[in-house]
Amino acid sequence: MKKINEEAIKEVSGSRNRRDFLKSAAIGAMGVAGLGFSLPEERTGQGNPVARTREERLKSMASNSYAVNQLFRRRVSAQQTERPETTRLKEKYRELTLLDFPQFTKDTYPGVPAMDLWSSLFGDFTDDSMFTRVERNNQVRPGEFDPSSLSSKRYLDQLATRMVSAGITATHISNNAPRNLADLDDELRKEGIRVGKLWLDASKQIGVRSMRVNTGGPQIIPASVIQGGYPRNEQIVPYLKNAIESFRELADYGGKSGVKVTIENHWGLAADPVNIIIILNEVNSPYCEASPDFCNWEHEYMLYHALEMLTPKATSMIHAKRWTRFPDVDIPRCVKILNKCGYKGYISFEYEGGGDPVEGTLKLMNDVVDALV
Repeated sequence: MKKINEEAIKEVSGSRNRRDFLKSAAIGAMGVAGLGFSLPEERTGQGNPVARTREERLKSMASNSYAVNQLFRRRVSAQQTERPETTRLKEKYRELTLLDFPQFTKDTYPGVPAMDLWSSLFGDFTDDSMFTRVERNNQVRPGEFDPSSLSSKRYLDQLATRMVSAGITATHISNNAPRNLADLDDELRKEGIRVGKLWLDASKQIGVRSMRVNTGGPQIIPASVIQGGYPRNEQIVPYLKNAIESFRELADYGGKSGVKVTIENHWGLAADPVNIIIILNEVNSPYCEASPDFCNWEHEYMLYHALEMLTPKATSMIHAKRWTRFPDVDIPRCVKILNKCGYKGYISFEYEGGGDPVEGTLKLMNDVVDALV
């Protein structure tokens, strides 16, 4: 791995170079569709279609920090010990923090220009001032990364500087921090919106153009019941109503800073792709869209049919995935759906298939790139 020149980083920090890099990266991450026009589906020469080169297709890819999260330094207690397989992986590739991930992306995935960052990896675990405080069982412990603290803002500046040094952008945050956006308890729901807004500010600070926010709601969708001789589901309606209100507020806030809020098929209401379509259509904002995942479905018939439903609602991020839950997922078939829909945003390779995650991400990345047009 290449060693980053710390003096060079200090010189770049806070400079016009970094601001210009993040500004241009943000435009690139938004994509030409976000600027109000589009490119033709294919380049042409003398009337004949010309396929994109491998280098051009690689520019559609984004590394995925969650996929290799075993390599990352974590907060551990005296009672915890690291798993032997995790220790071996860190010995093979080295231990990472999120500040290392831009250079890791450049070195490990040559030609990949962007990153998809998992919210739980943000922050320096030796500095508790970067994290919320959680009180439980009469004990106070550090919680999740708090992007609003002064130390966190300095940390985000450091991350932006590392991105400049590596020439790698952060295009998306896969965020688990904002919670309860469909909750029937309005205080919990408003707290989720507040946290979401803090993360949207952080996204703007590092040039991110889209951020996943989970819908929340019941882990298992309420079932319909027979009323008046016909099935009716009144129980789910207030959850959908609250989710629509929450995402409308977040989309309005994100629109002011140019950061899109996305909904992934990721637990809660979003387990059903129809619910995602309902929320997106009701919010009706260019700053609220889908970010579908190849494998986060409840059964195998959703693998491709639900992806066909959501891909037209996505412009920023899609998760390509190979997962032990659906080990036989047809990656070329999934990518063919993206091709058919004319998807031009980023594709993050989120490997969860067991074994060596770096080798797994490389294989998944290459399978996706080979199937792209």
